[in-house]
Parts: sequence; C-alpha cells; structure tokens
Amino acid sequence: MKEFLSCDWGTSSFRLRLVDVNGYQIIAEETNNQGIAATFALWEQSGKAEEERCSFYLDVVHKYIGKIENRIGRSLSGVQLIISGMASSTMGFIEIHYSQLPVGTDGTNIKTRSLPATPYFAHDVMVISGMRTDDDVVRGEETQLIGCIDPSGEKADDELFIFPGTHSKHIFVSNDQITGIKTYMTGEFFELLSQKSILRLSVDSNIGHVDPQTSVGFKMGLNDAIDESLLNAAFKVRTNSLLNKLSKDENCQYLSGVLIGTELKELKTSSVKKISLIGGSNLSDYYLCGLKELGFLSRTHEIDIVWVDGAVVRGQYKIYKKITK
Repeated sequence: MKEFLSCDWGTSSFRLRLVDVNGYQIIAEETNNQGIAATFALWEQSGKAEEERCSFYLDVVHKYIGKIENRIGRSLSGVQLIISGMASSTMGFIEIHYSQLPVGTDGTNIKTRSLPATPYFAHDVMVISGMRTDDDVVRGEETQLIGCIDPSGEKADDELFIFPGTHSKHIFVSNDQITGIKTYMTGEFFELLSQKSILRLSVDSNIGHVDPQTSVGFKMGLNDAIDESLLNAAFKVRTNSLLNKLSKDENCQYLSGVLIGTELKELKTSSVKKISLIGGSNLSDYYLCGLKELGFLSRTHEIDIVWVDGAVVRGQYKIYKKITK
C-alpha cells in the first residue's frame, strides 16, 4: 500500500485525507461540519430502508473522495479507506461493539469491520471500533492515542493520557496496554452552567482567548475546586458577581478553574509516573496551567500539536497493519 484514504468521522465534524504512507504525508484533504450526528439526522429524514443505511453514509464519503480526485487530477478507485470515530456507533452506518480493555498500543484486540469494494463504491473499507471498560467508553480517542505513541520510542508504561474536550477523557496505559478510561463531562458542564443556569447572568463567556497563567479568576477557581465541593464552589460564581469580587470575564475564568480543577484534583491520589496532555485544542493551555497549579507539572508532558494532528492517520495505519499482517 502506497497511500490510503483516512476518514476521521466525529459527532460534529468530518475529515477525509489522502495519505502517502511514506512519512504519512497528507496529499489532499476535505473537512466540514457534516459529522455523524448531522448525517444520522439526514438518514432518519430520508425514510429509506435499514438495508440502505450503509450505502447512504458511503455516498457522503464518496462525494468528498470525488472532490479530492478533482483536486489532484486522478482517480482514487481501489484506494483503501480507513474510518475511525463515530461511524461505528449506533448513529453510524455499521455498528461495532466496543473493544473490551485491555487493548494494545499497537492495535492488538481492537475490533474492526471490513467491507469489500463494490461497483458503486470502489474502495475496500475498514471501520475501527471504540474501547470500553465495565463502566466507561471512548470512540475515536483510541485511534488518536495509538497514533500518539511512537513505536520507536520507550515503552508506554504507568502513563496517563488526557484528552481535553466537551467530554474530557483520561486514558491509562500500562506496559504498552491500554488499561483504563475515565470520562469527565467538564466541557458540557461549563456550557450548561454558563449558558443555561442562573450563573449565565454572572459570566461573560464571549471573551476571546485568555492566558490562564495570568488569570486571577482561573487560579482562584482551581484552588476552590481542591478545597470545596463542586456544588458549593459553583455557586460562588453567583456570589463573586453579587459581591463584586470578580468581573464577568474573570468570573467566567473562575468557573473554568472550578470545573477543570474538579477534574484534575483526582490525580492527587494517582500514582502514575507520567501525564501526557494531548495538545492542539484551545483547552490545552488551561489544562497545562491547571496541572502546574495543582503540582503535577514535573510529571507532565504536552504532546506537540503537529504530532497530535497526524495521530489519527498514524493510528489508523498501525491498526490496519496489525489487522492485515
């Protein structure tokens, strides 16, 4: 295989890349907001029979493959397509049950499903599942994590990988095996509290990027998260405003500090030797600051944004090679 089509199909986003396997060079790509949720809504509206569901979704992919073909001036017929993310979920086009941990960082024990090329879709397709413990799950992060780990580097052992986001993921790795998952609804709680609760009157969530290292409110929130319960600290967003202790923009930072601090303070009882923060999002600065303020900086490593950006592609190819060897 000299090249393959990499599809990272998330809940709210779609990314298709043509990849040269020599150095994982991106030859061309298409990105948009037609994530699985939007595609699923269109599928429900279509009224088509269930047996047509797979072709309905692949028609979406085919449209963007055509755009890449037009851009590079050649046909991609026969090129392998690898899909990860939410395509294997109940909202996707082919449901694959979660892979039960432990899963190897080389892709061992990851469940996949292969679909042969047809006259209507001239690409063999491999779809990658998510992972689960007895009480938690991920879809998409497993491929990114596998791609983040450099096979030529040291063994990944006693390491925690943090994926900031709407549902922040903490994934534990021991002896090159993915052994644990914890999900924190940090981002979703921030949205609910800052936009749907009484606290919305006390914060300004429309401010631009703020350096958390210089934010008094953010650091106050982190410290209050350690010393107090989430429910009590959250109400302080209200009293900070009523008693003129913080401006609305700093109060928004305070709320961020409370929520991120509540997530990270559990690490105080963790014995992991290394914490790897997945960079590349607007949240990584906040998490790095939080880890520093809570005393975890000496064992924290932020993975480079460029390396993270290519992680899904590398992870997909590692899994493909493991499955097909």
